[in-house]
Amino acid sequence: MKLEVENIKPAIGAIVHVDRASLLDPEVSQRLVELLEERGVLVFPRIGLTDAEQLAFTDSLGARVNFTTTVAGGNKDAQDVYTITLDPKQNPEPEYVLGTFFWHMDGITSDIAPPKASVLTARKTAPKGGQTEFASTYAAYEALPEDEKKELEGLRVMHSVTAAVREVASPEEIEPYKRSFKHEHPLVWKRKSGRKSLLIGYTADYVIGQGKAEGRALLVRLLEWAAQPAFTYRHQWQEGDLVVWDNTGALHRVIPYAPDSGRTMHRTSVAGVEEVV
Repeated sequence: MKLEVENIKPAIGAIVHVDRASLLDPEVSQRLVELLEERGVLVFPRIGLTDAEQLAFTDSLGARVNFTTTVAGGNKDAQDVYTITLDPKQNPEPEYVLGTFFWHMDGITSDIAPPKASVLTARKTAPKGGQTEFASTYAAYEALPEDEKKELEGLRVMHSVTAAVREVASPEEIEPYKRSFKHEHPLVWKRKSGRKSLLIGYTADYVIGQGKAEGRALLVRLLEWAAQPAFTYRHQWQEGDLVVWDNTGALHRVIPYAPDSGRTMHRTSVAGVEEVV
């Protein structure tokens, strides 16, 4: 197997060196799926995939899912490739991309199981800003005191589009049918392996069964805890980079960049499974 792994930080991230010819090898794919849970974020420097190659790579990690069919940024030639940009010629609804300036997980407000993984490639970088930061919610959960872990067990959180963009748009500025986009998830996400992570971020609106102030204070505190330096990694993009992350084990956000910077990213997603009870 032609695959070398270099850990970035003890708690998060790995740089993966693999030749393009081996990228879709079943043994490599299986190892990458394992690494996703182990490391949270995988970086493939300047591998330079086309859309077709990115889709094939996504399929090698699991079933493909597209949860952005109602959001601007689709690619007519590759329907499951979502273009992330603030260029008004390509994106007439910038508030949803502006919302990615804040910690979040992809597809968490859609009426589907949270995507297992997100796959992102850099097509054009910004001269200033545009780096992507990741925070391991595996590491954040595992570092909590045992008594606090017990208090979080069983709690459920409502995630919504209105919460996701409330820093950049009021509910009245959101299209009426999108205001209803929301989905309930457990605060602690469990996997078949037994490992657990936190499902948090700016999409998290409130804790079900708790008062708004109490619940939101808890969510803010957990988000601040997860974003500490030991659990985070900032990726400085180069054109052609490929980054894959465990979508239920790592938060992400982009450092703000100018709308006219030309920054363009292509994202695909791997379907997730329902929570393990």
